[in-house]
Amino acid sequence: MRIGTADSFTPPVPAPAPADAAALARCAPVFEPADPPRAAHVVFWSPDGVDLPARAGEAVTLTVAAPDPRTGTVTRQDVPALRLPVAAAVPVLSRARTAPGAHRAAAFWGAVCVAALQLVARGRILPGLTAGDVDAWRVGPLDAADIARIRDLAHAMPPEARAVPVAGSAPGTVLELADAEDLVRGLLDAIADTMPRTPAAARAAGTPLFAARTPTRAPRLRPWADDVAAGLDAGLRASLRIELPGADGDSDGPDAELDDFGEDLGARGFRAVVQLHSLADPTVVVDAGTLWAARPGADQEALVARLGPRARLDATVAVRRAADAWPVLDRILQQAVPDALDLADDELGELLGPAGARLAAAGIDVHWPRKLVRSLTAKAVVGAPDGLRDEPSARPSFFGGGAAFAFQWRLAMGGTDLTDAEMDALAEARRPVVRLRDQWMLVDPEILRKARERDLKPLAGLDALGAALTGTAEVDGTRIPVEADGWLRALRERIADPDAGSEPVEAPAALAATLRDYQLRGLRWLARMTELGLGGCLADDMGLGKTITLIALHLHRQTDEATAGPTLVVCPASLLGNWEREIRRFAPGTAVRRFHGARRDLADVADGFVLTTYGTMRRDADALGTVPWGLLVADEAQHVKNPRSGTAKELRRIPALARVALTGTPVENNLAELWAVLDWTTPGLLGPLAAFRNRWAVPIESRKDPAAAERFARLVRPFLLRRRKSDPGIAPELPPKTETDQPVSLTAEQAALYEATVRELMAEIAGSVGIARRGRVVKLLTGLKQICNHPAQYLKEDKPKLTGRSGKLELLDELLDTITAEGGAVLVFTQYVAMARLIERHLAARGIAAQLLHGGTPVPRREEMVRRFQDGEVPVFLLSLKAAGTGLNLTRADHVVHFDRWWNPAVEDQATDRAYRIGQTRPVQVHRFIAEGTIEDRIADMLAAKRSLADAVLSSGEAALTELTDAELASLVELRSAR
Repeated sequence: MRIGTADSFTPPVPAPAPADAAALARCAPVFEPADPPRAAHVVFWSPDGVDLPARAGEAVTLTVAAPDPRTGTVTRQDVPALRLPVAAAVPVLSRARTAPGAHRAAAFWGAVCVAALQLVARGRILPGLTAGDVDAWRVGPLDAADIARIRDLAHAMPPEARAVPVAGSAPGTVLELADAEDLVRGLLDAIADTMPRTPAAARAAGTPLFAARTPTRAPRLRPWADDVAAGLDAGLRASLRIELPGADGDSDGPDAELDDFGEDLGARGFRAVVQLHSLADPTVVVDAGTLWAARPGADQEALVARLGPRARLDATVAVRRAADAWPVLDRILQQAVPDALDLADDELGELLGPAGARLAAAGIDVHWPRKLVRSLTAKAVVGAPDGLRDEPSARPSFFGGGAAFAFQWRLAMGGTDLTDAEMDALAEARRPVVRLRDQWMLVDPEILRKARERDLKPLAGLDALGAALTGTAEVDGTRIPVEADGWLRALRERIADPDAGSEPVEAPAALAATLRDYQLRGLRWLARMTELGLGGCLADDMGLGKTITLIALHLHRQTDEATAGPTLVVCPASLLGNWEREIRRFAPGTAVRRFHGARRDLADVADGFVLTTYGTMRRDADALGTVPWGLLVADEAQHVKNPRSGTAKELRRIPALARVALTGTPVENNLAELWAVLDWTTPGLLGPLAAFRNRWAVPIESRKDPAAAERFARLVRPFLLRRRKSDPGIAPELPPKTETDQPVSLTAEQAALYEATVRELMAEIAGSVGIARRGRVVKLLTGLKQICNHPAQYLKEDKPKLTGRSGKLELLDELLDTITAEGGAVLVFTQYVAMARLIERHLAARGIAAQLLHGGTPVPRREEMVRRFQDGEVPVFLLSLKAAGTGLNLTRADHVVHFDRWWNPAVEDQATDRAYRIGQTRPVQVHRFIAEGTIEDRIADMLAAKRSLADAVLSSGEAALTELTDAELASLVELRSAR
């Protein structure tokens, strides 16, 4: 029978009602044993005189030992109490363990109940007979940890929990209380005896014995019960003491002076001697040979007193358990006296390796002679290739140039590496007993194998760097710890800290600006990584100055002939103007041209900046690939997060001395997007995509493995510089930002349309599978979001009536009236261009000046619209989230409205950062519109819960929701009453 908590414990009598149980938890319970244990009771009394819930149990009078407040002596006192059967008391006590206001005695007995339930869940119950020959279950067999836990509980028992004097304590004498450990064991047995008593158990067993609640006497089973107790509840555990036989054939014991054997030790055999440990008293340890050698009389009586009356049978059982873990010990059981075993070399090697581990897992210790040093350790070490012992300086092609890094096992003794000669001596050893550095030692055969096969397959450059950063590498399908050596270790330490500023890199003299401290640290980091031929991703929050940092990097690289050359910037079309303005402003005199539009050429490109868009780059990758670029920059690099897209593939074809990605959201949906960015900046760092998913994405995203996440962070941290506006010292001049979720009620039309759409499309979804089902789910989710915006959007009406039909549009009107009256400016983001056009039409009818930017807006027009808004000519800027959520500088706005929610909070944050960035001087208010009771409400709750994890494992958006079951999907989209 398996059970995990008191919630699954079904008592044979009703448990008290919740209110009564809460009242009982404030009382002090005592345990009242019985024969059989399942007939026991728990009696609740109140030391403070609190009224007891009379209906919860049997009202009784309890005699307790209580201090007399007048004299200070302990006297008998009769108090009212309630008696509950153990089965009814267990749910009360187990919850009292953590209940606020519970009495300490109730909390204590609750801890005992939990311990009992856990023992039963582990199958630690045994059938047997009570002293009265009645069928009963009890806890057992118990291991050393179980016994230690019981003793700890008994030691912690509060006085109120055993306040009942032992029967026979005469009035006027010192009152004797029951032994605490006996009481704890009594309740454990009472719970164990109650648990299997169900009708199903009787049916399964074919007999009511040990299944029915009614006590049954079975004296005929007494011999069987005693044998079960002896065989399964052994009071002894075994350990092995390893000895070296002396020259005279006698054992020298574990502490023999081994040096006396000189060079002869390596040829001697070893013996495993069985030791027996009492579970009742762990300080009692006896050799098995001593147990069997005891003669009847005083010797045997002394051993019985120490080890119990079944000592020899228990000893045999203990050795049997050891043999289950290591079958070699079967030979001991075949001996007349199971006391010792001579070990062959291969058996000694097993005991040093996997057999020793199995015995340890089974709780069987192995004690080795202390003078046999076993401090040899093995570690895998990766170091620089031969001939490259000095750290490379400015070696752009080193890690990708095919260099092979030495990778080998290195052994150490006492923290000191073995010499090559010592490694050779180990490699030649044929026994696990080796003399090294003038002392004998036992060596694990696996260590000897590593000494013989010390050279592992060399690692390629980025594989070696990855092993150095994570501290692990894969060998024969197993991941092992790895240490870096020489300059590779120094390099790891040099790049592991993004803020390390030891390099003498200052802002270039040609830079017409003063870099903030964090921008200067970013420049130093980029200079360091690119000079080593290692790309990087600058993932600062939007508005922290990634553009000026890259301009400074370009100017810095021009000061060294090895890194000088033109810089190609690939960015969204909306950012071309911003890049050109920033370059002319901060790097005057630096050539800058656009490779975009009908008239574009690359003639005579030798230095400076060339700016192009992702679309142009995709079409003209061949032409761009003919220029010897010194630096290639992908701005808003999330545009290449899909490595299979044509844009990502063409970008990879353009060669450059160094590559840098700029993005505020290195991960939007899953870690594969981060792989796409970093595999472009530093190809090979994260391995092939399939291997990356198996090694990193699945453990982190699906299994939430914190160890894998920590190793992954160590690997990518040097290549990904991430700073946020909220980080201390990053942007202290930014004003406060207030974010508010604005609940909006649906209109009657919206509610009716919403429910009708759910009914219709859920019926279609229920009858579909595979791709067809996923498509219908996306259709449902999209339709419901459009209905939440405005019925006219969902119905695709040509000339709709807009007022009075959408709660969101009414709320927007209220906000805009206030904002424009106060002279403010607002950005309104929506996922849908169609909705943005409806809002634009509605605002025009109300006489509110607004402009709309979307993906089809030409670049010159975009730049003009940004200028007009920044100059205060237009107070309302309507923006398509995907087209304008990145790159734009719109600090004129002091309000941001998200008319509808995106699936990922990071994308919304990017859009908000159009206004909340360096240069903003006024507090920014962010308004997120959420239709109450709809899918938007549930998604908002999900996003709020995951926001803190946005940089680790993010929501997969609609793709994840398509995998929901019909029931889960129905619960998500159901229209509920407003909260």
